[in-house]
Amino acid sequence: MYEDQTYEAIMERCLSRVPDTMDKREGSIIYDALGPACAEVAGLYVELSNILDRAFPDTAIGTDLDRKAAERSVVRQPATGAIRKATFTGTSGAAIDVPVGTRFSGGGINYTATEKMETGAWKMTAETVGSVGNTYFGLLFPIDYVEGLAGAQLGDVLIPGDDQEDDESLRKRYFNSFWAQAFAGNPAAYREFVGALDGVGGVKVARAPSGGGTVGVTIVASDWAVPSTALIDMVQAAVDPVGNQGAGAGLAPIDHVVTVAGVVSRSVGIAFTLTLEDGVTWAGVKPTAEAAIQDYFDELTRSWADSVTLTVRISQIETRILSIPGVLDVEGTILNGAATNLQLMGTEIPVLGSVANGTA
Repeated sequence: MYEDQTYEAIMERCLSRVPDTMDKREGSIIYDALGPACAEVAGLYVELSNILDRAFPDTAIGTDLDRKAAERSVVRQPATGAIRKATFTGTSGAAIDVPVGTRFSGGGINYTATEKMETGAWKMTAETVGSVGNTYFGLLFPIDYVEGLAGAQLGDVLIPGDDQEDDESLRKRYFNSFWAQAFAGNPAAYREFVGALDGVGGVKVARAPSGGGTVGVTIVASDWAVPSTALIDMVQAAVDPVGNQGAGAGLAPIDHVVTVAGVVSRSVGIAFTLTLEDGVTWAGVKPTAEAAIQDYFDELTRSWADSVTLTVRISQIETRILSIPGVLDVEGTILNGAATNLQLMGTEIPVLGSVANGTA
């Protein structure tokens, strides 16, 4: 906005106000006296432009955006620790339990035993918050001594750990608050309070799936995967506890009988025929191709909550394949045996199945 307010422009304006009868050439007393002041004024124009960017929600970042969003009672979601499943065995090979609070380490992250699931199986909470707690699978090493412990394995991600909400996600929720007013159990209210629960990445709300007074809530995990049974149960208990449904004992209003379910994965098998550069093999290209397609599927899943249905498009897959070094052309792409785009159901997300090249 103030790009034209440079040091040179300000200096020229200031000098123009000095009578020509006075020496105002570069190096003169007047010129040298005005120089520092003009430099400071130019800096103020830069700061003024920055202040305007910080004051409006479409350009504010960080704490400035936090303060702007708070005007609409929209708060940045904090980072949370992953909740994982771990199994423990004793010297005889049988499952054993560990004391609550016992600490283990694996993959550079410490985990604490927080809740027993069954004999030898415990919920473990990552001490380091964020998605980093979702990634390691394998051996756990005890930090605290556990008598009779012979083995510990870290397995399923029950509730994914989330990184702190980024600026663009917070900005989107801020603007959504103007056109989707959350009130009294309307769809916007369900999307708001269910979406704020730990481990939830996206929410869809269905009206009266089982008759009047019923509400269907479908969720995707915050790692953009099918949610675990533990996560679904946690959300169900928070929204409308089983055994007391419709009583308003959770976040849902009274007389709303809510059923929480998870998205369903739809395996997508892909085949095509590639033309490769000399010296390039399908075996060398395949991992990169699978990663590129997986990135596309992740993009689709992130848009699931805002879409009626998802469509896996051949053109999008081919575009990503053609961006791989060594690939000259791609043709004859088929999805699950058909040479057409694949339309998913409203509760489905794509999961990468087999990837085959017809010339391999």
